[in-house]
Amino acid sequence: MASLAWLLIPLLAAVGAGLWALLAHRNRESGKTGDISELNGYAAFRKAMEKTHSPTDAV
Repeated sequence: MASLAWLLIPLLAAVGAGLWALLAHRNRESGKTGDISELNGYAAFRKAMEKTHSPTDAV
């Protein structure tokens, strides 16, 4: 019976890894991560950095 318990540990770990992989893959397809959102954020950063400010704005 003890050997059966030791065999269940890797089985449960494999099932957990499979569920984690499914969730990670689902988040990637939703568009919440990846190059497009990062490039949009970088474009917004560049636009903000390119704004010119007069010396009176720095008060």
